[in-house]
Amino acid sequence: MIETPRPATRGPYRTGIERRAQLVAIAIEVFGQRGFAGSSLRTLAERADVSHATLIRHFGTKEGLLIAVLQEWERQSAEHDLADVSGLAYLRRLPDIMAGHRRNRGLLELFTTITAEASNPEHRAHAYVVQRYETNLRTFARHLQAAVDAGDVGALSPAQVALEARLLTAALDGIGLQWLLDPNVDMALATRTYLERAIASWRRVARPTA
Repeated sequence: MIETPRPATRGPYRTGIERRAQLVAIAIEVFGQRGFAGSSLRTLAERADVSHATLIRHFGTKEGLLIAVLQEWERQSAEHDLADVSGLAYLRRLPDIMAGHRRNRGLLELFTTITAEASNPEHRAHAYVVQRYETNLRTFARHLQAAVDAGDVGALSPAQVALEARLLTAALDGIGLQWLLDPNVDMALATRTYLERAIASWRRVARPTA
Protein backbone atom coordinates (compact mmCIF):
# COMPACT_ATOMS: atom_id res chain seq x y z
CA MET A 1 0.00 0.00 0.00
CA ILE A 2 1.04 3.59 -0.55
CA GLU A 3 1.91 5.52 2.56
CA THR A 4 -0.66 8.26 3.05
CA PRO A 5 0.90 11.74 3.00
CA ARG A 6 -0.26 14.62 5.15
CA PRO A 7 -1.80 17.11 2.75
CA ALA A 8 -1.69 20.68 4.03
CA THR A 9 -5.37 21.38 3.57
CA ARG A 10 -7.26 23.90 5.70
CA GLY A 11 -9.67 21.39 7.08
CA PRO A 12 -12.32 18.95 5.90
CA TYR A 13 -14.23 21.53 3.89
CA ARG A 14 -16.12 20.05 0.96
CA THR A 15 -14.72 22.61 -1.47
CA GLY A 16 -11.18 21.79 -0.40
CA ILE A 17 -11.77 18.07 -0.84
CA GLU A 18 -13.33 18.60 -4.26
CA ARG A 19 -10.51 20.90 -5.33
CA ARG A 20 -7.91 18.37 -4.26
CA ALA A 21 -9.68 15.66 -6.28
CA GLN A 22 -9.68 17.95 -9.34
CA LEU A 23 -5.96 18.56 -8.96
CA VAL A 24 -5.29 14.82 -8.73
CA ALA A 25 -7.35 14.24 -11.89
CA ILE A 26 -5.29 16.84 -13.75
CA ALA A 27 -2.05 15.34 -12.42
CA ILE A 28 -3.15 11.93 -13.74
CA GLU A 29 -3.41 13.43 -17.22
CA VAL A 30 -0.12 15.32 -17.04
CA PHE A 31 1.90 12.46 -15.52
CA GLY A 32 0.32 10.10 -18.05
CA GLN A 33 1.34 12.32 -20.95
CA ARG A 34 4.74 13.57 -19.77
CA GLY A 35 5.75 11.02 -17.15
CA PHE A 36 6.77 11.91 -13.62
CA ALA A 37 10.28 13.00 -14.53
CA GLY A 38 9.05 15.15 -17.40
CA SER A 39 6.45 17.01 -15.34
CA SER A 40 6.90 19.92 -12.98
CA LEU A 41 4.65 21.47 -10.37
CA ARG A 42 4.72 24.65 -12.43
CA THR A 43 3.39 22.79 -15.49
CA LEU A 44 0.73 21.14 -13.35
CA ALA A 45 -0.26 24.46 -11.84
CA GLU A 46 -0.60 26.04 -15.29
CA ARG A 47 -2.74 23.16 -16.54
CA ALA A 48 -4.95 23.38 -13.45
CA ASP A 49 -5.05 27.21 -13.61
CA VAL A 50 -3.91 27.52 -10.01
CA SER A 51 -0.86 28.97 -8.37
CA HIS A 52 2.26 26.97 -7.60
CA ALA A 53 1.60 27.72 -3.93
CA THR A 54 -1.81 26.03 -4.18
CA LEU A 55 -0.23 22.72 -5.21
CA ILE A 56 2.34 23.03 -2.44
CA ARG A 57 -0.42 23.68 0.08
CA HIS A 58 -2.35 20.58 -0.98
CA PHE A 59 0.49 18.11 -1.64
CA GLY A 60 3.73 19.57 -0.31
CA THR A 61 5.96 18.31 -3.16
CA LYS A 62 5.72 16.71 -6.57
CA GLU A 63 6.38 13.39 -4.85
CA GLY A 64 3.43 14.03 -2.55
CA LEU A 65 1.26 14.64 -5.59
CA LEU A 66 2.48 11.41 -7.19
CA ILE A 67 1.52 9.48 -4.06
CA ALA A 68 -1.96 11.02 -4.18
CA VAL A 69 -2.24 9.98 -7.82
CA LEU A 70 -1.17 6.40 -7.08
CA GLN A 71 -3.67 6.26 -4.22
CA GLU A 72 -6.38 7.27 -6.69
CA TRP A 73 -5.27 4.43 -8.98
CA GLU A 74 -5.63 2.02 -6.07
CA ARG A 75 -9.05 3.42 -5.17
CA GLN A 76 -10.39 3.00 -8.68
CA SER A 77 -8.81 -0.45 -9.01
CA ALA A 78 -10.60 -1.52 -5.81
CA GLU A 79 -13.91 -0.80 -7.53
CA HIS A 80 -13.29 -3.96 -9.60
CA ASP A 81 -13.36 -6.18 -6.51
CA LEU A 82 -13.76 -9.80 -7.62
CA ALA A 83 -13.98 -11.33 -4.16
CA ASP A 84 -17.14 -13.22 -5.16
CA VAL A 85 -15.37 -15.42 -7.73
CA SER A 86 -12.27 -17.61 -7.85
CA GLY A 87 -10.39 -19.92 -10.17
CA LEU A 88 -11.32 -19.74 -13.83
CA ALA A 89 -14.39 -17.66 -13.00
CA TYR A 90 -12.06 -14.95 -11.70
CA LEU A 91 -9.79 -15.06 -14.72
CA ARG A 92 -12.74 -14.92 -17.11
CA ARG A 93 -13.80 -11.60 -15.58
CA LEU A 94 -10.54 -9.96 -16.64
CA PRO A 95 -11.87 -8.93 -20.09
CA ASP A 96 -14.51 -6.79 -18.37
CA ILE A 97 -11.85 -5.14 -16.21
CA MET A 98 -9.76 -4.37 -19.29
CA ALA A 99 -12.79 -2.91 -21.05
CA GLY A 100 -13.34 -0.69 -18.01
CA HIS A 101 -10.11 1.16 -18.77
CA ARG A 102 -11.92 2.85 -21.64
CA ARG A 103 -13.76 4.98 -19.07
CA ASN A 104 -10.53 6.45 -17.75
CA ARG A 105 -7.77 6.52 -20.31
CA GLY A 106 -5.72 8.86 -18.14
CA LEU A 107 -5.15 6.31 -15.40
CA LEU A 108 -4.01 3.65 -17.88
CA GLU A 109 -1.68 6.17 -19.54
CA LEU A 110 -0.36 7.11 -16.14
CA PHE A 111 0.32 3.57 -14.99
CA THR A 112 1.94 2.61 -18.30
CA THR A 113 4.21 5.66 -18.22
CA ILE A 114 5.08 5.47 -14.53
CA THR A 115 5.78 1.73 -14.76
CA ALA A 116 8.34 2.28 -17.51
CA GLU A 117 10.01 5.11 -15.58
CA ALA A 118 9.95 3.19 -12.31
CA SER A 119 12.18 0.43 -13.65
CA ASN A 120 14.87 2.75 -12.30
CA PRO A 121 15.36 1.76 -8.63
CA GLU A 122 15.85 5.44 -7.77
CA HIS A 123 12.40 6.41 -9.02
CA ARG A 124 9.97 7.54 -6.31
CA ALA A 125 7.35 5.00 -7.45
CA HIS A 126 9.74 2.05 -7.88
CA ALA A 127 8.73 0.24 -4.69
CA TYR A 128 5.03 0.82 -5.43
CA VAL A 129 5.26 -0.60 -8.94
CA VAL A 130 7.30 -3.62 -7.84
CA GLN A 131 4.80 -4.34 -5.07
CA ARG A 132 1.84 -3.98 -7.42
CA TYR A 133 3.30 -6.43 -9.91
CA GLU A 134 4.13 -8.91 -7.18
CA THR A 135 0.57 -8.64 -5.88
CA ASN A 136 -0.91 -9.17 -9.35
CA LEU A 137 1.32 -12.17 -10.00
CA ARG A 138 0.35 -13.76 -6.69
CA THR A 139 -3.33 -13.10 -7.36
CA PHE A 140 -3.30 -14.64 -10.84
CA ALA A 141 -1.23 -17.59 -9.63
CA ARG A 142 -3.61 -18.19 -6.72
CA HIS A 143 -6.65 -18.34 -8.98
CA LEU A 144 -4.93 -20.54 -11.55
CA GLN A 145 -3.85 -22.88 -8.75
CA ALA A 146 -7.47 -22.97 -7.56
CA ALA A 147 -8.47 -24.05 -11.07
CA VAL A 148 -5.82 -26.79 -10.95
CA ASP A 149 -7.07 -27.98 -7.55
CA ALA A 150 -10.68 -27.99 -8.77
CA GLY A 151 -9.76 -30.10 -11.78
CA ASP A 152 -10.82 -27.38 -14.23
CA VAL A 153 -7.42 -27.51 -15.92
CA GLY A 154 -4.59 -29.99 -16.05
CA ALA A 155 -1.95 -30.69 -13.40
CA LEU A 156 0.18 -27.59 -13.82
CA SER A 157 3.21 -27.58 -11.54
CA PRO A 158 3.83 -24.63 -9.21
CA ALA A 159 6.55 -23.42 -11.58
CA GLN A 160 4.15 -23.62 -14.53
CA VAL A 161 1.46 -21.77 -12.59
CA ALA A 162 3.92 -18.98 -11.76
CA LEU A 163 5.03 -18.72 -15.40
CA GLU A 164 1.46 -18.61 -16.71
CA ALA A 165 0.62 -15.85 -14.24
CA ARG A 166 3.56 -13.85 -15.58
CA LEU A 167 2.52 -14.43 -19.19
CA LEU A 168 -1.04 -13.34 -18.38
CA THR A 169 0.29 -10.15 -16.78
CA ALA A 170 2.42 -9.45 -19.84
CA ALA A 171 -0.55 -10.02 -22.15
CA LEU A 172 -2.75 -7.58 -20.22
CA ASP A 173 -0.02 -4.94 -20.20
CA GLY A 174 0.52 -5.37 -23.92
CA ILE A 175 -3.16 -5.19 -24.77
CA GLY A 176 -3.55 -2.03 -22.72
CA LEU A 177 -0.56 -0.42 -24.46
CA GLN A 178 -1.91 -1.35 -27.90
CA TRP A 179 -5.22 0.31 -27.04
CA LEU A 180 -3.43 3.48 -25.94
CA LEU A 181 -1.74 3.54 -29.35
CA ASP A 182 -4.90 2.62 -31.25
CA PRO A 183 -8.29 3.24 -29.57
CA ASN A 184 -9.91 0.88 -32.09
CA VAL A 185 -8.33 -2.10 -30.33
CA ASP A 186 -11.03 -4.16 -28.60
CA MET A 187 -9.36 -4.83 -25.25
CA ALA A 188 -12.12 -7.14 -24.01
CA LEU A 189 -12.02 -9.28 -27.16
CA ALA A 190 -8.23 -9.48 -27.19
CA THR A 191 -8.11 -10.44 -23.50
CA ARG A 192 -10.89 -13.00 -23.88
CA THR A 193 -9.20 -14.56 -26.90
CA TYR A 194 -5.88 -14.85 -25.08
CA LEU A 195 -7.54 -16.36 -22.02
CA GLU A 196 -9.54 -18.96 -23.93
CA ARG A 197 -6.42 -20.08 -25.78
CA ALA A 198 -4.48 -20.21 -22.52
CA ILE A 199 -7.22 -22.18 -20.77
CA ALA A 200 -7.34 -24.65 -23.67
CA SER A 201 -3.58 -25.18 -23.36
CA TRP A 202 -3.82 -25.58 -19.58
CA ARG A 203 -6.44 -28.28 -20.03
CA ARG A 204 -4.14 -30.25 -22.32
CA VAL A 205 -1.63 -30.72 -19.52
CA ALA A 206 -1.88 -34.38 -18.57
CA ARG A 207 -2.91 -35.39 -15.09
CA PRO A 208 -0.79 -38.08 -13.42
CA THR A 209 -2.24 -41.57 -13.67
CA ALA A 210 -3.07 -43.44 -10.50
